[in-house]
Amino acid sequence: MKTFLLRFSLALMAALLFSQCASNPQSRIERNPQLFTQLSARDRQLVTSGVIREGMTRNAVFLAWGRPDRVSVGSSRGKEVEAWTYLGERPVRTFNMNMGFGYGGFGYGGWGPYGYGGFPYMGGGPSVMYVPYTAGVVEFSKGRVTRWMATPR
Repeated sequence: MKTFLLRFSLALMAALLFSQCASNPQSRIERNPQLFTQLSARDRQLVTSGVIREGMTRNAVFLAWGRPDRVSVGSSRGKEVEAWTYLGERPVRTFNMNMGFGYGGFGYGGWGPYGYGGFPYMGGGPSVMYVPYTAGVVEFSKGRVTRWMATPR
C-alpha cells in the first residue's frame, strides 16, 4: 500500500510539473504582463495569436512562441546576429519484433504461458516513437527580428 501511495504521489507531481511546462501565448502573457504592455497595439494583437513578424523585439517573440530550445550567436555581413531555434516532435509509427529472456508472460516473476523462469519470449507489435525536427528559427539583429522561418502547423 505504501509503494502504491508513493508511486501515485510521484506520478501526480510529475504530471503537475509537465503541465506547467506546456504553455501558450495567453499563459506567457498572464505571467509577464509588464512585457506585454510594452508592445505596440499591432504586436500585442499578433502575440496573442502566436504570430511573429520582422521588426519584433525578443520579448514579443518570447511571448508569442515561448523560450527557444537553442540559442546561437554569430555574424552576418559584419553584423552580430542571434538565432533562436524551436524544436518539435513528430510521431512515427513503427512495428517492432522483440525477442529476449523474461520471467513469465505476466510480468516479472509471474506465471505465464511458459511457466516460471527465464524462458525465451517473443513479442512486439505496433509502437510510436517521436522524432525531433526544427519547428522554427528566428534571427535577430540589434534585438529585432530580421528573419524567421517556421514549419506549417
